[in-house]
Amino acid sequence: MSNTIWIFAQQKNNTVAPAAFELLSVGKSLAEQLGGTVEAVTFGKDIQAIAAALFDHGAQQVHAVQHDSLGHFSDDLYAGLLAELIKQHQPAIVLGIASTYGRALFPRTAALLEAPIAGDVRSVKIDNGAVICEKPVYGGNATAVISFAGHRPAMITVRPKTNPEAGSTGGTGQARLIELPAGLVARNVVSESVAAEGGEVSLAEADIIVSGGRGIKAAENYKLIENLAGVLGAARGASRAIVDAGWVPYSRQVGQTGKTVNPKLYIACGISGAIQHLVGMQSSRVIVAINKDAEAPIFSVASYGIVGDLFAYVPAITKYFAEKLG
Repeated sequence: MSNTIWIFAQQKNNTVAPAAFELLSVGKSLAEQLGGTVEAVTFGKDIQAIAAALFDHGAQQVHAVQHDSLGHFSDDLYAGLLAELIKQHQPAIVLGIASTYGRALFPRTAALLEAPIAGDVRSVKIDNGAVICEKPVYGGNATAVISFAGHRPAMITVRPKTNPEAGSTGGTGQARLIELPAGLVARNVVSESVAAEGGEVSLAEADIIVSGGRGIKAAENYKLIENLAGVLGAARGASRAIVDAGWVPYSRQVGQTGKTVNPKLYIACGISGAIQHLVGMQSSRVIVAINKDAEAPIFSVASYGIVGDLFAYVPAITKYFAEKLG
């Protein structure tokens, strides 16, 4: 088994997911601890620009499989291909993004390899030769420590927005192009991927999120959330209550049964803070809560709290930032 660290660089529309650069930062640190190298693996229909971006952000080698069938994510095809490459090259650790795709790909790949896996971790380090991961559990009230000891490869998905991105190094290189094995065929083929709402900031990748809850009282009042998000260049989120009510689409739901997010700033408007919601956002760096109920659970995790009427405060905050940010 080598001391090589692999990161799986997920792409969409021939663009590397920003969280892949976070994985390169984690991978570089682990490679330094092991005295090895950090390398990237990517699949796609056209990987030239993707490979260039990975080299530029510190990948010392890029293993790339280019084929028309790999343009869109396919869990069985991707997993079979990734497992085959891991068998051939024997990396010590394989890192992926704890995204919708990563949560589908890595467990399937680990099963094919009969390899150990840790999902949705926040940190990874080497301690006396063992790979040690930490992840929040019980709604963030405790931290689980997972050790891989001598088991390799260690398959790990890392929660986005928990590590710094590797910066541009100006590095270049020639990707190692790999043929798609003839025996690997997807049982399900994705012919097209359509964004739910064009131009909207992704919750998973947003640095700022503005979310609304039942306190907005009616579907038409979600416009307050949209206005503030628009001024801040933020993603728009929602609690389960207003998603279940049909006021906003499920794609905006933050929480245990929605998306787990970790932005630099999370603004919760009219959200009481049920544990289901807190699980999905309480690791945000700064949390601002606006709620008229001073006893609302959301204030227990908030960095700053405003006890008051959101219908007065949200428009005022929106106006203030509109003037300051132009």
